[in-house]
Amino acid sequence: MPDIKTVAIIGCGIGRSHIIEGYLPHPDRFRVVAVCDLDPARLAAIADEFAISRRTTASAEIMAMDDIDIVDICTPPATHYPLILEALAAGKHVICEKPLVGSLADVDRVIAAERTARGVLMPIFQYRYGDGAMKAKRIIEAGIAGKPYLGTVETLWKRTAEYYDNPWRGRWASELGGVLMTHAIHIHDLATFLMGPVSRIFARVATRVNAIEVEDCVSASWLMQSGALVSASATLGSQEEISRLRLAFENVTFESNHEAYAPGEDPWRIIPANADVASAIDALLADWRPVGRRFNGQMLAFHEALSNGLPPPVTSRDARQALEIVTAFYESAESGADVALPLAADHPKYRSWRPAA
Repeated sequence: MPDIKTVAIIGCGIGRSHIIEGYLPHPDRFRVVAVCDLDPARLAAIADEFAISRRTTASAEIMAMDDIDIVDICTPPATHYPLILEALAAGKHVICEKPLVGSLADVDRVIAAERTARGVLMPIFQYRYGDGAMKAKRIIEAGIAGKPYLGTVETLWKRTAEYYDNPWRGRWASELGGVLMTHAIHIHDLATFLMGPVSRIFARVATRVNAIEVEDCVSASWLMQSGALVSASATLGSQEEISRLRLAFENVTFESNHEAYAPGEDPWRIIPANADVASAIDALLADWRPVGRRFNGQMLAFHEALSNGLPPPVTSRDARQALEIVTAFYESAESGADVALPLAADHPKYRSWRPAA
């Protein structure tokens, strides 16, 4: 019988999805015992919906609860950094929504804090958790796919003025970025999960859809460390919402499903070069067991890691890689130059990619 981890949710917006998808399906592993939100009405609604007795508008009260194993941070992006450090200092395990923090300097400080913390941190990158993406990962890691050639990564979503009628969305100070940061970051992580690290980025960003401070259209060319080429684009002005990956390898081409918010899910098209490759894939996947979709799969994998003393299935270094891509995007768009990765502490945007006030 697995041990049950107690969870406190801070932020009852996306936090509700974490409860429904990530915790309720695993009652033998998780119990959500406390919720926190600055909006008393939303706090009461979520606490009542899930019969959670402990409810507070003060995150410090959550940190002081001795019987909480995991603090799950689902607040607006600019608040993540202090909450992560407070939770680690309180000895909690931490789950945090994207973007993890607002700069490479902050993520490096988080990584340093983890080294001496009793708890561990898992950033949310739920697009990895779907049978399609994980089958592709197994095929690639087994060497069957061969050399990566080229990929296309698309985030074609729609957001209107109503979406941005909100105190924190669409603003550099609170959202930390636009479509690149808060929408496409998940599928960009999935692309590097399958294609490996990025070596160079050339990018353009624009604000064309809504009257906001941050960008809502981006396009970029990536050179991967493997030598493969990737084209990445995103907009919040698409009249049909889809997310799509198409990755061409030497022996296999992969294409994700087009579901906007779950592109890692089956069905994926897995197109082998020939019958021998097809047979090798069939043999490799003969014992496949479903991994769980989105938050379901990621939270289950986190519990298994905690129970076995293993690193989280998604780490703060994974988040750093995603934030490096973001930083390089903004640097390239501003400078008009090709930007080499990785980015060190002497990079001009290491402390912030946001425009100067």
